[in-house]
Amino acid sequence: MRKLIAGMFVVCLFLCVSGCALAATPANVAQSGTGVTMIPADQWENVYPDVYASYMANQENSEVMDHPTEYPMLATVYEGNAFSTYYGSARGHYYAIQDLLATGRPHKLANCFTCKTADFTHMTLEMGDSAYALPFEDVAPDMKQDVGCFTCHANDPSTGVTVTHLYLANAMGEDASKVAAANAACGQCHVEYYFDPDSKATTLPYVGMGVANPDDIYAYYQAMDFADYVNPRTGVRQLKAQHPEFETYMGAGSVHASMFTCADCHMEKVTKEDGTTYRSHTLVSPLQSETIMANCAACHADLPDFVHGIQEKMEARTIAIGYKLEDLTNKLADAVASGNYTEEQLNTIRELNRKGQWYWDFVFVENSEGAHNSRLDNSCLDKAEALIDEALGLLQL
Repeated sequence: MRKLIAGMFVVCLFLCVSGCALAATPANVAQSGTGVTMIPADQWENVYPDVYASYMANQENSEVMDHPTEYPMLATVYEGNAFSTYYGSARGHYYAIQDLLATGRPHKLANCFTCKTADFTHMTLEMGDSAYALPFEDVAPDMKQDVGCFTCHANDPSTGVTVTHLYLANAMGEDASKVAAANAACGQCHVEYYFDPDSKATTLPYVGMGVANPDDIYAYYQAMDFADYVNPRTGVRQLKAQHPEFETYMGAGSVHASMFTCADCHMEKVTKEDGTTYRSHTLVSPLQSETIMANCAACHADLPDFVHGIQEKMEARTIAIGYKLEDLTNKLADAVASGNYTEEQLNTIRELNRKGQWYWDFVFVENSEGAHNSRLDNSCLDKAEALIDEALGLLQL
């Protein structure tokens, strides 16, 4: 089972202390081309010592799971993509650059640094989209700062959250004022994205929160005739979902998005001996925080049991459908090789495969295992299974 671990990909769960609506205080948005030098994170240590120390505690998260070993169907389901072989769990913000450089997946362009380092975030603000198309190896020596203070606060933490990844501001569009700052901070990286085929810029596949959902995102990709890779045996032009925590938590069916932010669940408020408080920047699962769990107790008498119940069911169903996808991929490959199907018949099955995998992958790569929004996840799995079953049925002709 994918673990509830601290770090960049963590489970955002529930802080149910009231039914009141969340008042969305929007984030600031960074300006581009200002010529401002980035202030490194360690220079804030004396100004915000408690916050800085809590951020540094993220280095304690050292667990790495090898997903292709844990989920053997990925070798077939992701065939034709490097994720089929090299796909390890991230250790979090503190290790972002190390984990990027350690992965076996190839890195051609600098856009691979998008969510890994404040240095590259600053570079994109200064250079614009042209930074994304720079050669990876040319940029790598200058990438020193992992995800840090600049990423979410620019050069002035006292002003609150600042969106420094402008592609998120573009994607939220006129709905940006409806998104709480803490959610926007996390939404800079915990999102579904693609690299624009022309500019190579990191781009989100929607404009406006009303279309930030699996159905409309799939339609977006269809309209631009986009594919991340092609399966070499089946010819299916596959989409590879990324890590859509933002879209899942903010999506239809979410019980808690209107009441609480990502920070409420992952960054507990700490009260010091003198009575002052600060927001911990040690990113944790809510199940690792007695303070957060105590707040959740107003609605959930046994939060761990409740959460694990959701996750065990979601994980079991996701794995089962994953093996159906593996079966479909192999049978479709056999059908292509057999010569017994017309190209029109094969293309019909390919489209069902492409769409079914999209809905399955949207759940599989979202790191909460149903805890963010089980209604949306189950809806995706319903659609995935129906599409896969339809395709398998056509392969029995």
